[in-house]
Amino acid sequence: MARYKAIDTSPRFLAVDLEKQLLPGSFEHAVHHLLEHEFDLSIFDTRYCNDLNGATAYPPGMLLKVIVCAYAQGVVSSRGMERLCREHVTFIALSGDSAPHFTTLAAFVSSLDEEVAQLFAQILYLCDRQGLIGREMFAIDGVKLPSNAAKAKSGTRADFAHQAEKLEAAAKKMLERHRENDTQPSEPDLAERHRQRSERLQQEAKQLRAWLEANPQDRKGSKGRIRKSNRTDPDSAKMATGKGVIQGFTGVAAVDAKAQVIIEAQAHGTGSEQELLLPVIRATQALATPDTLYTADAGYHSEANLKALAVANITALIADNGMRQRDERFTHQGRHKQKPDPLYDKSHPKKPAVRYRPRDFRLDPETGICTCPAGKQLYRNGSNCIHNGYVSTKYTGSQRDCLPCEQRDKCLRTPEKTKVRQVSFFRGKADSAAESHSDRMKKAIDSEEGQARYGQRFATVEPVFGNLRHNKRLDRFTLRGQKKVDTQWKLYCVVHNIEKLAHHGYGQ
Repeated sequence: MARYKAIDTSPRFLAVDLEKQLLPGSFEHAVHHLLEHEFDLSIFDTRYCNDLNGATAYPPGMLLKVIVCAYAQGVVSSRGMERLCREHVTFIALSGDSAPHFTTLAAFVSSLDEEVAQLFAQILYLCDRQGLIGREMFAIDGVKLPSNAAKAKSGTRADFAHQAEKLEAAAKKMLERHRENDTQPSEPDLAERHRQRSERLQQEAKQLRAWLEANPQDRKGSKGRIRKSNRTDPDSAKMATGKGVIQGFTGVAAVDAKAQVIIEAQAHGTGSEQELLLPVIRATQALATPDTLYTADAGYHSEANLKALAVANITALIADNGMRQRDERFTHQGRHKQKPDPLYDKSHPKKPAVRYRPRDFRLDPETGICTCPAGKQLYRNGSNCIHNGYVSTKYTGSQRDCLPCEQRDKCLRTPEKTKVRQVSFFRGKADSAAESHSDRMKKAIDSEEGQARYGQRFATVEPVFGNLRHNKRLDRFTLRGQKKVDTQWKLYCVVHNIEKLAHHGYGQ
């Protein structure tokens, strides 16, 4: 019978060189090398006032090593980081076997709003020094992620005031009912539950009143419209996504096309991407050259943005909503789309048209004769009508045909008031002396050169978000407040850029 050596995996004391556990070429070794030899960490010295009094503090470099490497493995919880520093040999080496408490790690991450921007800039300098920033094209895109806030606690001041009134009325009614039942024998447990329920309603109403007193005005958007506020995280916002409406933030990133290095990262509590384009472009102007091309998808397209880019003489290709319909390369894009999950699909199926649409009317292009679904001929009463900047030909039915028609209910919205049906056929955009910036952008992006250059955007920015969301498991923001969420978003982008340095042989 074969005999084998016994393998004992029980705990034991081993003489281990911790620094040798960080293997050259690994992400952890690159983080250790950067924070020990390249980064200027003196920016953290001002937060500690323990020169003469107080206990010694954990080195900021060690805390950053643990946090960045934990983020790279998808561990965001400070308790999870503490557990890694106790059990994982790589994190034991990074922390020097100091085992920082989870409260220390959580407080450090929450207070990085000023220093993280400087760390991000230092990494960009190193990437530029290694030749990883080409400055030929900067691709801008964003992702909407849920925040650490309840969607149910969003509303305007009027909504919250109405909720407070309902809670107070319910608590008052419950209290009156409780007093009426005091004269009658009742179960002690049931009476106690009613009392606790009444106190809970009163406490919720008191919290709403306190919030209304602390926030005397509604939150306003960029155009002066009232935006809903969230009582848990006032900086977050409701935003529509492919899986429904979420309460969250938008993380925006500008990526260089050469090595997919993130050159700018911002997080904002708004679902409108149009108002985020210009701040990101202004923040990247220090790295750009006169020949740098900016690209962005249709979410950032607006006449105001294109005008501002033209005034600043910035070369850009910003897609519009109809770009893919005009590009023959996207003709069969529907076959590659994932079928909606019935558990998450929030879209409503399109209802069939109740009344006849213009496509139900037949127009002979040679004779110009228009025929309605009932077979009657309409007469033309306008060949160059302009509707919202587009030229159309208008046709109207005659009263002798429309009034006795049996299909009036299908043809007219108000058949009891409207006598005849009118229909318009559009022929294109009206010629105007001043061409809009959107028209110029459509011509630029539809050209052969524009299609080739804009096509590079997909291979530049989409893999970056795939790395952050899938590989790093970034599925939501765990902090609250715009500054803290912006810090967390920048930390994830720092992780991505350090990976780029490590993959290109830095720090080996």
